[in-house]
Amino acid sequence: MTTLTEAPEAAAARETPARRRRRVDRLPYLLLLPCLVIIGVLLLWPLGQVVVMSFHQLNNVRQLRGDREWPWVGLGNYAEILGDPFFLTVLRNTVLFAVANVVLTMILGTLVGLLLNRLGRRMAAFVASCVMLAWATPALTGTIVWKWIFDDTSGLVTWLFNALPDGLSQSLFGRSDWTGYGWFNSPLLFFSILTLVVVWHSFPFIAVSVLAGLKSVPSELHEAARVDGAGPWKVFWKITFPLLRPVFGILVVLSTIWDFKVFTQQFVLAGGTQDRPTFMLSIYSYAEAFSPPPKYGLGAAIAVILTLILLLVTGLYVRMVLKQEEDA
Repeated sequence: MTTLTEAPEAAAARETPARRRRRVDRLPYLLLLPCLVIIGVLLLWPLGQVVVMSFHQLNNVRQLRGDREWPWVGLGNYAEILGDPFFLTVLRNTVLFAVANVVLTMILGTLVGLLLNRLGRRMAAFVASCVMLAWATPALTGTIVWKWIFDDTSGLVTWLFNALPDGLSQSLFGRSDWTGYGWFNSPLLFFSILTLVVVWHSFPFIAVSVLAGLKSVPSELHEAARVDGAGPWKVFWKITFPLLRPVFGILVVLSTIWDFKVFTQQFVLAGGTQDRPTFMLSIYSYAEAFSPPPKYGLGAAIAVILTLILLLVTGLYVRMVLKQEEDA
């Protein structure tokens, strides 16, 4: 007869393997539960609020505080955005900017990662530390420094161009005095400088990630390829790149997400939301939501469209990875 004071050891001994397996299978979910709760509170709930706002007409802070009703407009905000020809300009700017930055960031980061892998331990540690300073610098601080570099009166770039011989500067650029030249006035120049700022801030993460992947590639493969007469370019494309394909895939997706969401750098370089020809989706959403008269529902709809685009990119990547695993 089993008593109420049965020892825990005896109860555990009689536990069936299936029950023990179910209890063990629940353990990872229980450990993840606190993290999931935090993500739900800090991410999913605000995201849900933005989605709800996108279906309403919100034009003042009192509505956001709950003092006034939220008029329901359904898909009206989305119809207004998608029917606006300016949205196509903003979408074009965003896509072209993201593609250019992803390509340049991946190329520069990969080259630096390959360089770090060839250097000695001490020199690689020194160079990696210097490179990571750009990654560690806050986006706001770094952008302010770059804006000063391109200042039209006391900036370093203006000083360098003024230091050129007048005849050379006049023949190459059509002007000899660069004081007062608006580096951010032309959309092409603005996007070029913005690309420089974003790539400078992003490539260190790519470089360190590629370096970590290179450390996992067996050195015997590279040595065998060199013995067979393969050059560095062929070794990279035939051995290194196929082995690091998953790493490059993740880095491309992350870079795409980051470059689609660029806001701080553009806001600081443009000095606000006045330069509409250079708008991208992030700053377009902010401008519609907070520029007078405010249109919070319209800004929320743009934010939702941006989120859907990023989810589509991520979904395509996940599908590609799963297909590669099935083929393998």
